[in-house]
Amino acid sequence: MLINGERALAYTVAIDNITPIEGADNIELAHVGGWNVITRKQEYKPSDMAIFCEIDSLLPEKEWSEFLRPKKFKVKTYKLGKFNVVSQGLLLPMNILPDNKEYKIHEDVTKLLGITYYVEEDNARKAKSNPNEKYNRMAARHRNLAKKSWFKWLMKRLWGRKLLFVFLGNAKDKPKQFPSWIKKTDEDRIENVMWMLDDKEPYVITEKIDGTSTTVFLDTTGKKPDFGVCSRNVRQMDENQENYVSQMNDCPNVYWEMVFKYNMEDALKKITKEYTVDRVVLQGETYGLAIQGNKYKLDERRFAAFNLVFDGVRLGSIQAKEILDKYDIPFVPIIEADYILPNQYEFEEFKKSADGKSMINNKCLREGFVYRSQDGQKSFKNVSRKFLLKKED
Repeated sequence: MLINGERALAYTVAIDNITPIEGADNIELAHVGGWNVITRKQEYKPSDMAIFCEIDSLLPEKEWSEFLRPKKFKVKTYKLGKFNVVSQGLLLPMNILPDNKEYKIHEDVTKLLGITYYVEEDNARKAKSNPNEKYNRMAARHRNLAKKSWFKWLMKRLWGRKLLFVFLGNAKDKPKQFPSWIKKTDEDRIENVMWMLDDKEPYVITEKIDGTSTTVFLDTTGKKPDFGVCSRNVRQMDENQENYVSQMNDCPNVYWEMVFKYNMEDALKKITKEYTVDRVVLQGETYGLAIQGNKYKLDERRFAAFNLVFDGVRLGSIQAKEILDKYDIPFVPIIEADYILPNQYEFEEFKKSADGKSMINNKCLREGFVYRSQDGQKSFKNVSRKFLLKKED
């Protein structure tokens, strides 16, 4: 769930309903929003408060989490084949929280409980900038000195890096931050925003691509234009900056690689002039070779846009695609342009509609769909359960 613009992995909830599992003697299904969670019988009842941990959570090794040790403290999507039931998430009792305050519904307790993302790449992706980046950039500018044994010795020690920076560093070595005026990419899952199904205005359906979030921008409001490239949270200063993708896969900076491959800087300059805007933001997924296990089995890396933002306003998907087509910048596959959302009682069929083959490679499962209002202002994602189950295998 997105709380204050950030994904919360663990938060307080009220149980909506409890339903039996046919043929099961000791377990039942608890329902929280659109989530179905297997629990022990009579452990919870409707309207009880509890802590809900979303899939992707890694619990700390505590007494209250010891039961998850066989699963390495990971919360995943899993299917109980015997009963043909899919469970997503975990419910924990409220008494594991500090009792010195009163908790309201949807309070984020992720950090309070010490819960993190269990996927190594997600932890790296959501981390802050590398604290040694300015020292690495300093060393890159002084390549001959950096080969010296005394230089290497100093670089291995924090005080040594600081000392070197006093004499050899400069302001340009300090990495710039992710621009505060750009909204970071993330979509809430339909399970967390069931009320959106009551909206009967037409929506655009696009395929959700499994890759690494990429943001490219041009800001012309300053004394000189500022063009930049970012991963989900970190500004990538140039094509030589290391990041979790390059470090894990021994490949170049894939974010800048996409800028060069699709000539994005030139495209954004032309767009600002043609549409008379001061700030333009292009956001999408970089996917393929060496990224997220290359689920699409490609021999190259590609980019697919899903957001085009003019002066802080996100355009609708159809308009965004039409603009980007003129600059040969790919857009995520559009499945349907006038889709009417189903009613809440049709939710299970709606979830199943996300299952299927990808338009990137029809031999691979798609991750799911993203639904966006035609004006681009409202959106959510429907992640395929089959994709998640396959991903966990």
